[in-house]
Amino acid sequence: MSDVRTTWRHFDFWLLGAVSILSIFSIAMIRSAIAGNITLAGYDQRQALFVIIGFGVILITTAIDYRFWASINRILYYGMAGLLGVLYVVGEAIFGSARWFETTYFDIQPSELAKIIIILALAEFFSRNMGRVNDPRIIFRSLLLTFGVVLWIILQPNLGTSIVILIIWFALLWASGLNLKMLAAFAGVGIVIPIIGYPLLADYQKNRILDFLFPDPSARHGDIYNIQQALISIGSGGWLGKGYNLGTQVQLRFLKVRHSDFIFSAMAEEFGFIGTVLIIGLLLFVIYRILRAARLARDTYGALICYGVATLVAFQALVNIGVNLRLIPATGLPLPFISYGGSAMLSLLLGIGLVQSVIIRHKSA
Repeated sequence: MSDVRTTWRHFDFWLLGAVSILSIFSIAMIRSAIAGNITLAGYDQRQALFVIIGFGVILITTAIDYRFWASINRILYYGMAGLLGVLYVVGEAIFGSARWFETTYFDIQPSELAKIIIILALAEFFSRNMGRVNDPRIIFRSLLLTFGVVLWIILQPNLGTSIVILIIWFALLWASGLNLKMLAAFAGVGIVIPIIGYPLLADYQKNRILDFLFPDPSARHGDIYNIQQALISIGSGGWLGKGYNLGTQVQLRFLKVRHSDFIFSAMAEEFGFIGTVLIIGLLLFVIYRILRAARLARDTYGALICYGVATLVAFQALVNIGVNLRLIPATGLPLPFISYGGSAMLSLLLGIGLVQSVIIRHKSA
Protein backbone atom coordinates (compact mmCIF):
# COMPACT_ATOMS: atom_id res chain seq x y z
CA MET A 1 0.00 0.00 0.00
CA SER A 2 2.83 2.40 0.85
CA ASP A 3 4.44 1.77 -2.56
CA VAL A 4 1.16 2.68 -4.27
CA ARG A 5 0.89 5.89 -2.26
CA THR A 6 4.48 6.80 -3.02
CA THR A 7 3.92 6.23 -6.74
CA TRP A 8 0.76 8.36 -6.89
CA ARG A 9 2.51 11.17 -5.03
CA HIS A 10 4.21 12.02 -8.32
CA PHE A 11 0.88 12.46 -10.11
CA ASP A 12 0.99 15.77 -12.01
CA PHE A 13 -1.95 17.72 -10.57
CA TRP A 14 -0.84 20.84 -12.44
CA LEU A 15 -1.30 19.04 -15.74
CA LEU A 16 -4.63 17.60 -14.64
CA GLY A 17 -5.79 21.04 -13.44
CA ALA A 18 -4.96 22.74 -16.74
CA VAL A 19 -6.71 20.01 -18.73
CA SER A 20 -9.72 20.25 -16.39
CA ILE A 21 -10.05 24.00 -16.94
CA LEU A 22 -9.83 23.58 -20.71
CA SER A 23 -12.42 20.77 -20.69
CA ILE A 24 -14.89 22.68 -18.53
CA PHE A 25 -14.42 25.75 -20.71
CA SER A 26 -15.11 23.55 -23.74
CA ILE A 27 -18.54 22.58 -22.36
CA ALA A 28 -19.41 26.22 -21.61
CA MET A 29 -18.19 27.43 -25.02
CA ILE A 30 -20.10 24.74 -26.91
CA ARG A 31 -23.25 25.66 -24.96
CA SER A 32 -22.91 29.25 -26.14
CA ALA A 33 -22.05 28.26 -29.72
CA ILE A 34 -25.14 26.05 -30.19
CA ALA A 35 -27.59 28.33 -28.38
CA GLY A 36 -30.99 28.25 -30.09
CA ASN A 37 -29.94 25.69 -32.71
CA ILE A 38 -32.38 22.79 -32.51
CA THR A 39 -30.27 20.45 -34.64
CA LEU A 40 -27.30 20.90 -32.27
CA ALA A 41 -29.31 20.80 -29.05
CA GLY A 42 -27.72 18.63 -26.39
CA TYR A 43 -24.19 18.75 -27.81
CA ASP A 44 -22.95 20.50 -24.67
CA GLN A 45 -24.41 17.72 -22.51
CA ARG A 46 -22.77 15.10 -24.70
CA GLN A 47 -19.45 16.88 -24.39
CA ALA A 48 -19.88 16.95 -20.60
CA LEU A 49 -20.50 13.19 -20.64
CA PHE A 50 -17.39 12.58 -22.74
CA VAL A 51 -15.34 14.74 -20.36
CA ILE A 52 -16.57 12.77 -17.33
CA ILE A 53 -15.82 9.44 -19.03
CA GLY A 54 -12.48 10.83 -20.21
CA PHE A 55 -11.35 11.72 -16.70
CA GLY A 56 -12.20 8.18 -15.66
CA VAL A 57 -10.02 7.02 -18.56
CA ILE A 58 -7.17 9.21 -17.24
CA LEU A 59 -7.30 7.55 -13.81
CA ILE A 60 -7.51 4.03 -15.23
CA THR A 61 -4.71 4.62 -17.74
CA THR A 62 -2.54 6.22 -15.07
CA ALA A 63 -2.98 3.16 -12.83
CA ILE A 64 -1.80 0.84 -15.64
CA ASP A 65 1.97 0.68 -16.07
CA TYR A 66 2.62 2.32 -19.45
CA ARG A 67 5.08 -0.50 -20.33
CA PHE A 68 2.12 -2.88 -20.46
CA TRP A 69 1.06 -1.31 -23.77
CA ALA A 70 4.39 -2.31 -25.33
CA SER A 71 3.59 -5.96 -24.57
CA ILE A 72 0.34 -5.81 -26.57
CA ASN A 73 1.63 -3.37 -29.17
CA ARG A 74 0.95 -5.63 -32.17
CA ILE A 75 -2.59 -6.41 -31.03
CA LEU A 76 -3.39 -2.69 -30.72
CA TYR A 77 -1.77 -1.82 -34.04
CA TYR A 78 -3.31 -4.57 -36.16
CA GLY A 79 -6.64 -4.15 -34.37
CA MET A 80 -6.74 -0.45 -35.29
CA ALA A 81 -5.60 -1.07 -38.89
CA GLY A 82 -8.31 -3.73 -39.22
CA LEU A 83 -10.97 -1.44 -37.74
CA LEU A 84 -10.08 1.35 -40.16
CA GLY A 85 -10.14 -1.16 -43.01
CA VAL A 86 -13.62 -2.35 -42.04
CA LEU A 87 -14.81 1.25 -41.79
CA TYR A 88 -13.52 1.98 -45.29
CA VAL A 89 -15.10 -1.14 -46.82
CA VAL A 90 -18.46 -0.66 -45.07
CA GLY A 91 -18.50 3.09 -45.70
CA GLU A 92 -17.61 2.67 -49.37
CA ALA A 93 -20.34 0.07 -49.84
CA ILE A 94 -23.13 1.92 -48.01
CA PHE A 95 -22.36 5.64 -47.97
CA GLY A 96 -19.72 6.17 -50.66
CA SER A 97 -17.24 7.11 -47.88
CA ALA A 98 -17.32 7.28 -44.10
CA ARG A 99 -15.17 8.43 -41.18
CA TRP A 100 -17.49 7.38 -38.34
CA PHE A 101 -19.26 4.34 -37.01
CA GLU A 102 -22.77 5.63 -36.33
CA THR A 103 -24.62 4.50 -33.20
CA THR A 104 -27.97 5.51 -31.71
CA TYR A 105 -26.53 8.06 -29.29
CA PHE A 106 -23.21 9.16 -30.78
CA ASP A 107 -20.74 8.56 -33.59
CA ILE A 108 -17.34 6.92 -33.13
CA GLN A 109 -14.36 8.18 -35.17
CA PRO A 110 -11.62 5.50 -35.06
CA SER A 111 -9.04 7.80 -36.67
CA GLU A 112 -8.89 9.85 -33.44
CA LEU A 113 -7.90 6.80 -31.41
CA ALA A 114 -5.51 5.83 -34.22
CA LYS A 115 -3.38 8.88 -33.31
CA ILE A 116 -2.75 7.43 -29.85
CA ILE A 117 -2.22 3.90 -31.15
CA ILE A 118 0.39 5.09 -33.64
CA ILE A 119 2.19 7.00 -30.85
CA LEU A 120 2.41 3.77 -28.83
CA ALA A 121 3.48 1.73 -31.87
CA LEU A 122 6.19 4.16 -32.99
CA ALA A 123 7.43 4.73 -29.43
CA GLU A 124 7.91 0.98 -29.04
CA PHE A 125 9.57 0.65 -32.47
CA PHE A 126 12.02 3.53 -32.01
CA SER A 127 12.89 2.58 -28.41
CA ARG A 128 13.67 -0.95 -29.66
CA ASN A 129 15.85 0.45 -32.46
CA MET A 130 17.47 3.28 -30.53
CA GLY A 131 20.88 4.11 -31.98
CA ARG A 132 19.89 2.90 -35.46
CA VAL A 133 17.40 5.62 -36.48
CA ASN A 134 19.80 7.02 -39.09
CA ASP A 135 19.80 3.67 -40.88
CA PRO A 136 17.62 4.12 -44.01
CA ARG A 137 16.17 0.63 -43.46
CA ILE A 138 14.92 1.58 -39.99
CA ILE A 139 13.47 4.84 -41.31
CA PHE A 140 11.70 2.98 -44.11
CA ARG A 141 10.31 0.36 -41.71
CA SER A 142 9.00 3.07 -39.39
CA LEU A 143 7.38 4.84 -42.33
CA LEU A 144 5.85 1.57 -43.48
CA LEU A 145 4.50 1.03 -39.97
CA THR A 146 2.95 4.49 -40.06
CA PHE A 147 1.39 4.03 -43.49
CA GLY A 148 -0.25 0.81 -42.35
CA VAL A 149 -2.69 3.10 -40.52
CA VAL A 150 -2.43 6.30 -42.58
CA LEU A 151 -3.41 4.59 -45.84
CA TRP A 152 -6.91 3.75 -44.55
CA ILE A 153 -7.38 7.28 -43.20
CA ILE A 154 -6.34 8.86 -46.51
CA LEU A 155 -8.89 6.66 -48.28
CA GLN A 156 -11.78 7.91 -46.07
CA PRO A 157 -10.73 10.64 -47.20
CA ASN A 158 -9.28 12.46 -44.17
CA LEU A 159 -6.16 14.35 -45.17
CA GLY A 160 -5.94 16.42 -41.97
CA THR A 161 -5.67 13.42 -39.64
CA SER A 162 -3.24 11.74 -42.05
CA ILE A 163 -0.95 14.77 -41.86
CA VAL A 164 -1.16 14.75 -38.04
CA ILE A 165 -0.01 11.12 -37.90
CA LEU A 166 2.84 11.78 -40.34
CA ILE A 167 3.94 14.74 -38.22
CA ILE A 168 3.91 12.48 -35.14
CA TRP A 169 6.08 9.98 -37.04
CA PHE A 170 8.58 12.67 -38.00
CA ALA A 171 8.65 14.18 -34.48
CA LEU A 172 9.36 10.80 -32.87
CA LEU A 173 11.97 10.01 -35.52
CA TRP A 174 13.70 13.31 -34.74
CA ALA A 175 13.38 12.79 -30.96
CA SER A 176 15.00 9.36 -31.40
CA GLY A 177 18.20 10.93 -32.73
CA LEU A 178 17.79 11.71 -36.44
CA ASN A 179 20.92 13.59 -37.57
CA LEU A 180 20.90 17.00 -39.26
CA LYS A 181 21.69 15.65 -42.75
CA MET A 182 18.69 13.35 -42.64
CA LEU A 183 16.60 16.17 -41.18
CA ALA A 184 17.51 18.44 -44.11
CA ALA A 185 16.73 15.66 -46.60
CA PHE A 186 13.29 15.10 -45.07
CA ALA A 187 12.63 18.84 -45.13
CA GLY A 188 13.30 18.86 -48.87
CA VAL A 189 11.04 15.86 -49.42
CA GLY A 190 8.37 17.56 -47.32
CA ILE A 191 8.38 20.51 -49.72
CA VAL A 192 8.26 18.39 -52.88
CA ILE A 193 5.58 15.85 -51.86
CA PRO A 194 2.66 18.34 -51.59
CA ILE A 195 3.42 19.64 -55.08
CA ILE A 196 3.59 16.13 -56.59
CA GLY A 197 0.60 14.91 -54.61
CA TYR A 198 -1.73 17.81 -55.47
CA PRO A 199 -3.32 16.07 -58.52
CA LEU A 200 -4.22 13.09 -56.30
CA LEU A 201 -6.25 15.15 -53.85
CA ALA A 202 -10.03 15.01 -53.74
CA ASP A 203 -11.86 17.90 -55.44
CA TYR A 204 -12.93 19.51 -52.14
CA GLN A 205 -9.32 19.38 -50.90
CA LYS A 206 -8.07 21.06 -54.07
CA ASN A 207 -10.78 23.71 -53.72
CA ARG A 208 -9.68 24.47 -50.15
CA ILE A 209 -6.14 25.12 -51.34
CA LEU A 210 -7.28 27.23 -54.30
CA ASP A 211 -9.70 29.17 -52.10
CA PHE A 212 -6.84 29.90 -49.70
CA LEU A 213 -4.47 31.04 -52.45
CA PHE A 214 -7.05 32.89 -54.57
CA PRO A 215 -9.97 33.86 -52.30
CA ASP A 216 -13.15 35.33 -53.76
CA PRO A 217 -14.27 38.18 -51.44
CA SER A 218 -17.80 38.06 -52.88
CA ALA A 219 -18.36 34.38 -51.96
CA ARG A 220 -21.51 33.79 -49.90
CA HIS A 221 -21.05 30.09 -49.16
CA GLY A 222 -18.43 27.40 -48.62
CA ASP A 223 -15.06 27.57 -46.89
CA ILE A 224 -14.26 31.10 -48.06
CA TYR A 225 -17.47 32.45 -46.58
CA ASN A 226 -16.91 30.80 -43.22
CA ILE A 227 -13.29 31.92 -42.98
CA GLN A 228 -14.45 35.48 -43.72
CA GLN A 229 -17.01 35.16 -40.92
CA ALA A 230 -14.30 33.73 -38.64
CA LEU A 231 -12.08 36.76 -39.26
CA ILE A 232 -15.02 39.10 -38.61
CA SER A 233 -15.76 37.23 -35.38
CA ILE A 234 -12.15 37.47 -34.19
CA GLY A 235 -11.88 41.15 -35.10
CA SER A 236 -15.18 42.14 -33.52
CA GLY A 237 -14.15 40.61 -30.19
CA GLY A 238 -11.60 43.35 -29.55
CA TRP A 239 -9.54 43.20 -26.37
CA LEU A 240 -12.13 41.91 -23.91
CA GLY A 241 -14.85 40.41 -26.15
CA LYS A 242 -18.59 40.99 -26.26
CA GLY A 243 -19.32 38.70 -23.34
CA TYR A 244 -20.37 35.11 -22.87
CA ASN A 245 -23.36 34.17 -25.03
CA LEU A 246 -23.39 37.68 -26.54
CA GLY A 247 -21.33 37.26 -29.71
CA THR A 248 -23.47 38.38 -32.66
CA GLN A 249 -21.59 36.35 -35.27
CA VAL A 250 -22.13 33.26 -33.13
CA GLN A 251 -25.65 33.84 -31.84
CA LEU A 252 -27.00 34.99 -35.22
CA ARG A 253 -25.32 31.97 -36.85
CA PHE A 254 -23.25 33.83 -39.42
CA LEU A 255 -20.30 31.73 -38.27
CA LYS A 256 -20.70 28.07 -39.26
CA VAL A 257 -19.16 25.02 -37.60
CA ARG A 258 -18.72 27.30 -34.59
CA HIS A 259 -18.89 24.45 -32.06
CA SER A 260 -16.02 22.48 -33.59
CA ASP A 261 -13.58 23.66 -36.30
CA PHE A 262 -14.21 27.38 -35.70
CA ILE A 263 -14.74 27.43 -31.95
CA PHE A 264 -11.59 29.54 -31.63
CA SER A 265 -13.28 32.35 -33.58
CA ALA A 266 -16.42 32.04 -31.43
CA MET A 267 -14.24 32.21 -28.33
CA ALA A 268 -12.39 35.26 -29.67
CA GLU A 269 -15.65 37.13 -30.29
CA GLU A 270 -17.04 36.45 -26.82
CA PHE A 271 -13.84 36.68 -24.73
CA GLY A 272 -11.63 38.86 -26.92
CA PHE A 273 -7.86 38.93 -27.30
CA ILE A 274 -7.25 38.56 -23.57
CA GLY A 275 -9.47 35.49 -23.33
CA THR A 276 -7.88 33.73 -26.30
CA VAL A 277 -4.38 34.47 -24.99
CA LEU A 278 -5.33 32.86 -21.67
CA ILE A 279 -6.62 29.74 -23.41
CA ILE A 280 -3.53 29.55 -25.64
CA GLY A 281 -1.43 30.01 -22.51
CA LEU A 282 -3.18 27.05 -20.87
CA LEU A 283 -2.57 24.90 -23.97
CA LEU A 284 1.11 25.88 -23.91
CA PHE A 285 1.25 25.00 -20.22
CA VAL A 286 -0.22 21.56 -20.95
CA ILE A 287 2.39 21.01 -23.67
CA TYR A 288 5.15 22.14 -21.28
CA ARG A 289 4.04 19.69 -18.56
CA ILE A 290 3.93 16.84 -21.08
CA LEU A 291 7.45 17.67 -22.30
CA ARG A 292 8.55 17.83 -18.65
CA ALA A 293 7.20 14.29 -18.25
CA ALA A 294 9.28 13.21 -21.25
CA ARG A 295 12.40 14.62 -19.59
CA LEU A 296 11.63 12.79 -16.33
CA ALA A 297 10.72 9.46 -17.98
CA ARG A 298 12.68 6.46 -16.72
CA ASP A 299 13.12 4.97 -20.20
CA THR A 300 13.08 5.87 -23.88
CA TYR A 301 9.68 4.27 -24.47
CA GLY A 302 8.01 6.48 -21.86
CA ALA A 303 9.79 9.59 -23.12
CA LEU A 304 8.70 8.96 -26.71
CA ILE A 305 5.08 8.44 -25.62
CA CYS A 306 5.19 11.89 -24.00
CA TYR A 307 6.87 13.48 -27.02
CA GLY A 308 4.17 11.98 -29.24
CA VAL A 309 1.29 13.30 -27.11
CA ALA A 310 2.94 16.75 -26.91
CA THR A 311 3.31 16.80 -30.71
CA LEU A 312 -0.34 15.83 -31.15
CA VAL A 313 -1.63 18.62 -28.91
CA ALA A 314 0.80 21.26 -30.22
CA PHE A 315 0.33 20.55 -33.94
CA GLN A 316 -3.47 20.37 -33.81
CA ALA A 317 -3.67 23.59 -31.78
CA LEU A 318 -1.30 25.36 -34.17
CA VAL A 319 -3.21 24.23 -37.26
CA ASN A 320 -6.68 24.96 -35.87
CA ILE A 321 -5.73 28.48 -34.79
CA GLY A 322 -3.90 29.00 -38.11
CA VAL A 323 -7.04 28.06 -40.06
CA ASN A 324 -9.19 30.42 -37.98
CA LEU A 325 -6.73 33.26 -38.65
CA ARG A 326 -6.53 32.34 -42.37
CA LEU A 327 -2.83 31.58 -42.18
CA ILE A 328 -3.27 28.10 -43.70
CA PRO A 329 -6.00 26.32 -45.73
CA ALA A 330 -8.98 24.78 -43.92
CA THR A 331 -8.18 21.28 -42.63
CA GLY A 332 -10.97 20.24 -40.26
CA LEU A 333 -8.64 19.60 -37.30
CA PRO A 334 -10.23 20.37 -33.88
CA LEU A 335 -8.80 22.66 -31.21
CA PRO A 336 -7.49 20.27 -28.52
CA PHE A 337 -9.69 19.97 -25.40
CA ILE A 338 -12.01 22.74 -26.68
CA SER A 339 -13.73 21.71 -29.93
CA TYR A 340 -16.80 19.49 -29.83
CA GLY A 341 -16.09 15.83 -30.47
CA GLY A 342 -16.37 12.82 -28.20
CA SER A 343 -13.79 10.68 -29.98
CA ALA A 344 -11.27 13.52 -30.07
CA MET A 345 -11.80 14.39 -26.39
CA LEU A 346 -11.54 10.78 -25.20
CA SER A 347 -8.41 10.17 -27.27
CA LEU A 348 -6.69 13.28 -25.92
CA LEU A 349 -7.59 12.40 -22.32
CA LEU A 350 -6.31 8.87 -22.95
CA GLY A 351 -3.05 10.49 -24.07
CA ILE A 352 -2.95 12.54 -20.87
CA GLY A 353 -3.49 9.31 -18.89
CA LEU A 354 -0.49 7.74 -20.64
CA VAL A 355 1.62 10.77 -19.77
CA GLN A 356 0.52 10.56 -16.13
CA SER A 357 1.42 6.86 -16.12
CA VAL A 358 4.94 7.80 -17.22
CA ILE A 359 5.18 10.57 -14.61
CA ILE A 360 4.15 8.59 -11.54
CA ARG A 361 6.66 5.84 -12.34
CA HIS A 362 9.65 8.04 -13.06
CA LYS A 363 11.08 7.50 -9.56
CA SER A 364 10.57 3.73 -9.52
CA ALA A 365 13.84 2.09 -10.58
